[in-house]
Amino acid sequence: MAMDCDFLVIGAGVAGLRAAIELAKSGTVLVIAKDSLSESSSEYAQGGIAVALSDDDEVALHEQDTLYAGDDLCDREAVHTLVEEGPAAIQDLIDWGAEFDREGQKLSFTREGAHSRNRILHAHGDSTGREIARTLYRKAASLPNIRFESYSAITDLLVADTGNARALGAVIFEEKSGTLRDVRSRAVLLATGGLGRVFKETTNPDVATGDGVAMAWRAGAQISNIEFVQFHPTALHVEGAPRFLLSEALRGEGAILRNKDGEAFMKRYHPLMDLAPRDVVSRSIVTEMRRTDSPHVWLDLSSKDPEFIRHRFPRIYETCLAYGVDIAREPAPVHPAAHYAMGGVWSDLEGRSTLPGLYTAGEVASTGVHGANRLASNSLLEAVVFGLRAGRAMSSHAGEKIAGTPVRPPILVPDATERAVRDLTWEHCGIVRDRAGLETAIETLSRAEWEPAKPTLAAVELRNIHQVASLIAECALWREESRGAHYRTDFPEKRPEFARASRVSRAHAAA
Repeated sequence: MAMDCDFLVIGAGVAGLRAAIELAKSGTVLVIAKDSLSESSSEYAQGGIAVALSDDDEVALHEQDTLYAGDDLCDREAVHTLVEEGPAAIQDLIDWGAEFDREGQKLSFTREGAHSRNRILHAHGDSTGREIARTLYRKAASLPNIRFESYSAITDLLVADTGNARALGAVIFEEKSGTLRDVRSRAVLLATGGLGRVFKETTNPDVATGDGVAMAWRAGAQISNIEFVQFHPTALHVEGAPRFLLSEALRGEGAILRNKDGEAFMKRYHPLMDLAPRDVVSRSIVTEMRRTDSPHVWLDLSSKDPEFIRHRFPRIYETCLAYGVDIAREPAPVHPAAHYAMGGVWSDLEGRSTLPGLYTAGEVASTGVHGANRLASNSLLEAVVFGLRAGRAMSSHAGEKIAGTPVRPPILVPDATERAVRDLTWEHCGIVRDRAGLETAIETLSRAEWEPAKPTLAAVELRNIHQVASLIAECALWREESRGAHYRTDFPEKRPEFARASRVSRAHAAA
C-alpha cells in the first residue's frame, strides 16, 4: 500500500511536536492541526512544568508527590518513568533555546499545590506552555522531514478492513475547501489534547472537544479512566468573559481564597488550605458557594506587592484587567471549570494503544501517570517525556510493509445541540456526581438519533463531544466510589475493589 507519509501526527501541541522531532530521524512526518499551529492546550499552560532539578529536590520526592495526588490509582512504573526522565527532557528544551525564568544564572523554581518542594519551572512569568511549544515548533520546522497542515480536522482513523484491525492513517476534513481526503501512514500518533469543551464551563481552548478519545473509541481502541476529569478551582468568573485560567501558581505565591464575607475558608476543608489538591479545592469552593448562596468565591492576592504581581503574572494580569479586574488591587471572582482529563486512550509506556499502529501521547493518552488526580504542572512534563517515547517507539515502523485496505467510515451526527450536551455533562458528570444524575445523562444521550451528515467542523465536533460525554457518564456510573477528581455523593469513600483503572471499548462495557 502506498504511503502519503511514514508517520502521521494528529495534534501540534507539545506532545505531538516532541514526537515529530524524534520521528523525523526515521522518515517523513505530517503534523496535522485542527486550528492554527499555535492553538492548543499547551499554549494555555500558564503555571509551569514540574521537574526535580533544584538543589533541594529529589526525583524520589517528585515521584512520591505524584503518587499521593493520584490517590492510589497511578501506574507506579509510569510515574517513575516520568520523574526519572524529566530532567533530561527539560535539558533538551533548554539546549533548543527554551527561555525559562532565572534568578541570575540559576533556574527559578516555584511551588504549587501538593508539591513538597519548589520544583515548578516557569517561563515569562506565566507563559510556560507557550514558550515550550514555541521552542519545539522552531526545532521541528527546521527539520526537512517534517511538514505541517493547519485548519484540518480529523474525522476518523483509517483502519484495515481485514480480520486483523490496524490503524493505516486518517481521514482529513479540509475546512477551507470542505472536502475529505485519506492520508495513509505506517503509524499514527494521537496528540489531540483535552476534552474540556465537553463541559459547559472549561478553561480549555475551543479545539478541546475530545477528538482523539472519540475517534480512537470508534476505531476499537480501549479508553481508560475517562471518568477522571480535573476541574481547576480558579477560573475567572466574569459575565461575558471566557473562563480564563487563574494559575495555581497564584496560590503558590500567596493568593488566598475568600468567600463573599471575606473569610479565608480553606482552613475548614484541608490542612494544606489553599494549596490542597485541586479536587479538594474545587469541591470546597462549590460547597462554600452553596453555603453562602454565592455565584463564585474570590481569589485575593492583595498581600503581594503590585509590581511583583505585574512582573510575575503578566499574562494573567493583563487578561484580568481587560475584563475589568485589577488583581494587583482587588480580588478576582473565580469558579471551578473543567481543566484536564487524567484518562483517555489507554497506552503503554511507549505510547502504544490497544489498536496496532495507533500511538498516543499527552493529555489524550491514559498512561496511568496521573491516576485519579493530576499533580499540578505534571502535564507538560508528561507531554515532553511520553511524546519522545512514543516517537521513538513509532520509529520501529520505518520502512515496514503495511498490508490491508483502509476503510473510510461514514460520518453520523446525533440530533442534539452542543449546548444541550455540554449543559447535561456539567450538571450530571461534573464536580459532584451521583447515580441518579449519571443515569439521567446516559439515558438522555442514548436517546439521540444518529444520521448521516455533510462534513463540517461543527458536525465533527458535536459527534465527538456527544460520544465522549457518554463515555464519561458510563465510566463514572461504574466507579461506585469517590477517588481523586471523581466524587460520588452516594459513594463518598474510596473502595479497595475500585483501586484499578477503568477500561471501556466499543466491544466491551466499562469494567
